[in-house]
Amino acid sequence: MKTPRSRRRWFRCRAAALLITGSILAGTCDSASSVDPRPDELAVGTWGGDNVGLLADESVTHVHVGCTYGDFPARIELDDDLRFSVPGEYLLRAYPVALGPPMPAQLAGVLRGNDLTLTVAVNDTIERKLVVLGPVTVTFGRDPRMGPCPICERPGDRSESR
Repeated sequence: MKTPRSRRRWFRCRAAALLITGSILAGTCDSASSVDPRPDELAVGTWGGDNVGLLADESVTHVHVGCTYGDFPARIELDDDLRFSVPGEYLLRAYPVALGPPMPAQLAGVLRGNDLTLTVAVNDTIERKLVVLGPVTVTFGRDPRMGPCPICERPGDRSESR
């Protein structure tokens, strides 16, 4: 009997072979802005949508939903169903003036191809209620379009711009 890890490895090898065969038959090998068909973790890079953005790098996963933002762990692991749920911190009152403190939050999502549907649940310790943002969808390789809240920045840039 195969273990879950060996099944996953077999599936990835099989999927890679099918993907390569399909690319050759289609005459294209461009995969610069695509996500691995069965990744173990969320891809590092920019994920964008309308009034939502996710910026993942080696040190942090930074999320914006509307005029809010938060930070979650880097290298978010996906389960066998391409889902995840991780704790982090979130600032609900971020624009036009950031009012803290950051609050405990849970980021959950599911990956389907290059699209990630996510939800942020924030424990608003000031109002003493749970605030749920989403579900919203972002696409890998697409820049966020933040509308009236121009706060979508890389996490390290926040202190430099204020």
